Amino acid sequence: MSDSTSTTSPISEFPSDSDDLTVDLDLGFDGAEDILRSWRKGMRPDPDLTVSEWADEHRWLSSRGAAEPGRYRTARAPYLREIMDALSPRHPAQRVTFMKAAQVGATEAGNNWIGFVIHHAPGPMLAVLPSLELAKRTSRGRLDPLIADSAALRERVNPARSRDAGNSMLSKEFPGGILVLTGANSAAGLRSMPARYIFLDEVDAYPASADEEGDPVTLAEARTTTFSHRRKVFMVSTPTIRGLSRIEREFEASDQRRYFVPCPHCGAMQWLQFERLRWDKGRPETAAYHCEGCEKPIAEHHKTKMLENGEWRATAVSADPHSIGFHLSALYSPLGWKSWQQIAREWLAAQGSEEMLRVARNTLLGETWVESGDAPEWQRLAERREAYGGVHIPVGGLFLTAGVDVQKDRIEVDVWAWGRGLESWLVDHIVIAGGPDDPACWDKLTALLGRTWACANGAVMVIGKMAIDTGYEAPAVYAWARKQGFDQVAPIKGLEGFNRATPVSGPTFVDATIGGKRLRRGARLWSVATATFKTETYRFLRLERPSDEDRALGVLDAPGTVHLPDWIDTEWLKQLVAEQLVTVLNKRGYAHPEWQKMRERNEALDTRVYARAAAWIMGADRWDDATWRRLEAQAGVETRPPMPVQIAEAAKDTAPPKAGTPTTPRRKRRAYTPNFMRD
Repeated sequence: MSDSTSTTSPISEFPSDSDDLTVDLDLGFDGAEDILRSWRKGMRPDPDLTVSEWADEHRWLSSRGAAEPGRYRTARAPYLREIMDALSPRHPAQRVTFMKAAQVGATEAGNNWIGFVIHHAPGPMLAVLPSLELAKRTSRGRLDPLIADSAALRERVNPARSRDAGNSMLSKEFPGGILVLTGANSAAGLRSMPARYIFLDEVDAYPASADEEGDPVTLAEARTTTFSHRRKVFMVSTPTIRGLSRIEREFEASDQRRYFVPCPHCGAMQWLQFERLRWDKGRPETAAYHCEGCEKPIAEHHKTKMLENGEWRATAVSADPHSIGFHLSALYSPLGWKSWQQIAREWLAAQGSEEMLRVARNTLLGETWVESGDAPEWQRLAERREAYGGVHIPVGGLFLTAGVDVQKDRIEVDVWAWGRGLESWLVDHIVIAGGPDDPACWDKLTALLGRTWACANGAVMVIGKMAIDTGYEAPAVYAWARKQGFDQVAPIKGLEGFNRATPVSGPTFVDATIGGKRLRRGARLWSVATATFKTETYRFLRLERPSDEDRALGVLDAPGTVHLPDWIDTEWLKQLVAEQLVTVLNKRGYAHPEWQKMRERNEALDTRVYARAAAWIMGADRWDDATWRRLEAQAGVETRPPMPVQIAEAAKDTAPPKAGTPTTPRRKRRAYTPNFMRD
């Protein structure tokens, strides 16, 4: 008894923080010392680090994914310190929102959080990217270098090449936890596991619904329910459109923190606003920020000191005390990233283009773009109708598409000609009586696929692509489209919401019924974000036309101009402007824009959207200059200096191709040519 009581207890003699854990033990079996050493190491508390402190101590940036490789320094972008530290376990915030301009270091802050979790606060973590493909790219390009270049992470995440490593492209296992990457378009990935930590990157690029099972953000956040107050959700994005932007909605529900920096002249604290960045007219190199306190210009070399002495201040009261939000524009970019001069240049370059202004507002200011959904008055459109000079396709029209709307008692078809810059002309409006139950109706629609329309130079064109809506009697549409072939016919389905990046997606294979038999994957269906093309159409309709004096001087119509013929009636014009973009509240009380009909009939607007989608499917939004030049040459539109005589003589022996379907000239370098242009 006396011998046993005199033995030193490992608990009473708990070791210091030194690595020397050697103790003279004799527990009666091999490996006892290793077990005790591991037990003591596990009992020792981790260093009390914040995420920013961890990044400064352990993070190294790889040349594979960083413009400034080497040791990570939070002092380079000091505004990220408080954002990262809010993700630390000891911080009370549970939801952290970061609405920001492009390229201000937000994604690297999220990667630092991932590294911190793996090293110091292990638990199940879910990282959600806009798509599965982007998740795989992020894993290869960012997470693999993050782990490989940080010794603290390498020892916790096994190499992917080892057997049963638990380290795959979309899953990284580590002691005490797992990191799973998925896409917002994958409902299965979003509900795969409970998660204590969720990193939602670029949420405004998420689809409206994940596999038609609901909002991806809501599905992801449901994974944290069992972790209660211990959960952390980090939501990051560059904003997009007012009312549709998820990140703006979350930021406005938070305490709306802004980064206040001192004026080097008077010391007044202020958050940087674009209106105070000023430069001499036409000279963006003179850009300087003007203090709101003393109105003195601040040269950009002061920015480093201003950022060091800046601080985040809440400008609102959060509806949820555990929800905080941060906003940052490109004006705060550290020296060497994006300068005030570059911001001024990009802003000036965007003037005159509504699309470029939207991008500049999103990526430079970190603010949403307000869409204008006001429909022009039909009377104004009637006054601007034109006589096309006795031909169906005016000069400038280079290819044809058709939009088809299937109704119960008729099929309506509008044929549009398209030119450079998506300038367009309505060339035909056809109503086929009978409806989808009448075989003769489909025969007449089939005949339109082979019909030709005359060009101004005497050439003829056929419809390059016909987009037909499947909203009514989809089986009949699929059967007809399959019979005609999908090279010229594209069945489409309209989707709610905006999608600027990819307004048309697909095709996806769907089942079709042919001759009473169900054929699996028998048809190809394209999905169209109709709200995007409706907004574009109304923007094009509001474009101002050059005056007669300007036309005499050679001023051309603006890109996107919509030309309407003098033979179209007022009913068609009213249908074209039959919808309005209005703001509505959803079930959760959030406002979002939605297209609503102001009158019962809107077929003209629908067929215009379908024809526009057909142009997108053909590739018109992605053609290079050489493709447009070949189309112009066939249509007899002169846009370049005459060919040299020897080339012109050689061209005489070549039979002229049919307009709207140019062939690809022989080249040393292979050029992309859309399918419809190939023989």
